[in-house]
Amino acid sequence: MSGKEIHTKETFQVLGMSCAVCALNVETTLGAQEGVYEAKVNFAGSTVLVDYNPQVITPVELQKAVEAAGYELVVENTEDTDQADRLQREEFLALKRKTIGAIVLAIPVFVIGMFFMHMPYGNWIMLAFTIPVMAFFGRDFFVHAYMQLKHGRANMDTLVAVSTGVAFLFSLFNTIWPEYWTSRGLEAHVYYEAAAVIIALILLGRLLEAKAKFSTSTAIKKLMGLQPKTVTKILADGSEEEVPIREVAVGDVLVVKPGEKIPVDGEVTEGASFVDESMITGESIPVEKVKGQPVYAGTINEKGSFRFRADKVGGETVLANIIRMVQEAQGSKAPVQKLVDRIAGIFVPVVMGIAVITFIVWMLIGGDLAFTHALLTSITVLVIACPCALGLATPTAIMVGIGKGAEHNILIKDAESLELMYRVNAIVLDKTGTITEGKPVVTDIYWTPGSEDERYPSILLEIERRSEHPLADAVVQKFKEKVVNEISVSDFENQTGKGVTAKVGDKVYLVGNRALLEVSHVILDDDNEKLAVRWEGDGKTVVFFAGEGRVLALVAIADKIKESSRQAVATLHEKGIDVYMLTGDNALTARAVADQVGIRHFKAEVMPGEKANFVEALQHEGKVVAMVGDGINDSQALAQADVSIAMGKGSDIAMDVAKVTLITSDLNVIPRAIALSHQTVRAIRQNLFWAFIYNIIGIPLAAGVLYGINGFLLNPMIAAAAMAFSSVSVVTNSLRIKWKKL
Repeated sequence: MSGKEIHTKETFQVLGMSCAVCALNVETTLGAQEGVYEAKVNFAGSTVLVDYNPQVITPVELQKAVEAAGYELVVENTEDTDQADRLQREEFLALKRKTIGAIVLAIPVFVIGMFFMHMPYGNWIMLAFTIPVMAFFGRDFFVHAYMQLKHGRANMDTLVAVSTGVAFLFSLFNTIWPEYWTSRGLEAHVYYEAAAVIIALILLGRLLEAKAKFSTSTAIKKLMGLQPKTVTKILADGSEEEVPIREVAVGDVLVVKPGEKIPVDGEVTEGASFVDESMITGESIPVEKVKGQPVYAGTINEKGSFRFRADKVGGETVLANIIRMVQEAQGSKAPVQKLVDRIAGIFVPVVMGIAVITFIVWMLIGGDLAFTHALLTSITVLVIACPCALGLATPTAIMVGIGKGAEHNILIKDAESLELMYRVNAIVLDKTGTITEGKPVVTDIYWTPGSEDERYPSILLEIERRSEHPLADAVVQKFKEKVVNEISVSDFENQTGKGVTAKVGDKVYLVGNRALLEVSHVILDDDNEKLAVRWEGDGKTVVFFAGEGRVLALVAIADKIKESSRQAVATLHEKGIDVYMLTGDNALTARAVADQVGIRHFKAEVMPGEKANFVEALQHEGKVVAMVGDGINDSQALAQADVSIAMGKGSDIAMDVAKVTLITSDLNVIPRAIALSHQTVRAIRQNLFWAFIYNIIGIPLAAGVLYGINGFLLNPMIAAAAMAFSSVSVVTNSLRIKWKKL
């Protein structure tokens, strides 16, 4: 390739992908085009990120290359998320209609073929029902198989198309010309039920997969929804104007009012407020913002109003980086069906080769019945090698495992996570909302000697009711049900960064931190100092209540540790799993929490991107990592982890990104989820083993290897029955998961 290497990265939607091999084919096709540096398919989101040189190749040329491979690349309005949603929804609804239609027509074919095969005109009735299944509802299997054949490739579509196509054509021949067999003393069997049921079952599996993929993309949509569509901008003459967010430029001054979302990253220039930054830090306590402090897109302004200067806009904001990293991490995942599709890619040509060899060998050594035996045995090979057992081996075990998980408060929406979980040897826990309750509460109150005045609790309550500080809510919740005396408060004043002051009568009272005591010249005696230091060492925030020149009470506020956390950590350690804790909180609090629950590895003051980097670093060490979190700030790390687990009471974003959600807040469910993974993977391996054993034994028998020894030749009908039995055995084995204890 000549010319300067200009890189343009663009995301396109891809329609028509049905398996991991399809994703690989799209990547390979695009990667082979001149001017394309790299192509990464996000199978879960049905998108592809292409790094290309626009001077060498255009999006339209990329589209033509993908279409030639049998898929559709959407290049118009690539930034229109509504159009992308509409196209994905239309594709899903079309698949749903095909699946329902195939099932409705396959049921009577199955009933007639299995129980009423000798009824008058039975073959013609089955033919009439099967033709629409093959020609309309299952048409894509044959189209895609043909497209793969043109490129010298094979996937599950090829396997389905060959087996059902041969079964249908053979049955059609026997329906139109049964005398060919009856004149030779043989019965003209048909296998319409095999063709119709196979297509219906495979379509059902793909519908369930498409539904999971469609719901996965809602995480990105919700993250994008965190950014407001319009903002209030300060114009040159000082007036305010509401403008679309896309018109905001670096250096613009914007206004944020109470309850509004902050639109872009910037720095406060005027005013003060408390901002909920839980999506960034994971901490439940809002952060006070004054002049000179940074604010981030997607965070929520709580009570005050302020102006800030836009420093980062568009794709440069922290929120945009979170969205981008989640997309990339999701795109790096491989679906659970990848192994089966890989096997199918080898299995299909091998089986077809065996069928051809079988036909040739029988034509050479078959004697007078050479053609009859050659045709029957080659057809039998293809029928017995039907993909049902192989195709059902993994999905049935996964479906039963997911169902059992739901019964035990474990919601699993990603089959690969269920497969991987048993291999996890490192678990990363978020602190707030995961190990702790996620809500600050009053844990301790100490009234200093001489503070027995029954009005003091009422005064403290009334002052905190007027305070805008988020910790004040914890005090109000603690006292509001116990205090009944009404107190009149005057001269209420907020001391930025320190606390509040107010008058009751002619006396001044203070509620705040040490800095407020110092500027008010209130002395903290040794006993109170020691108690405050001890509480702070336990990871608690200490609020001082003072009046009449002295400290009246100390109130300790903390995010309480869940009762189940310590036991869960101990159980995970017993299983040989390393446990890590990450938090945006300070080091003192982090150490206190880690010590209380028995965690040896922790990291404090961690930003969202750093959490994802920490997970990636563990993966580079060869560890299989599970991330457990509950906040938007955890979404990047959840997407990066091998197994992502969200707490059920956490944010919608975390639950959408995570592939496993715990309905309960009990961390002890995690070891049970790992046990469920063990059971499911064991069933998958058993199913795949029997599916392959079935083919290893069945295919040679179908080819007639015993004919020269004892004259045994497998009848195609028996082959179809064996195929059905193999599927039933796989399903039955999967159902055993239901009855095992976790």
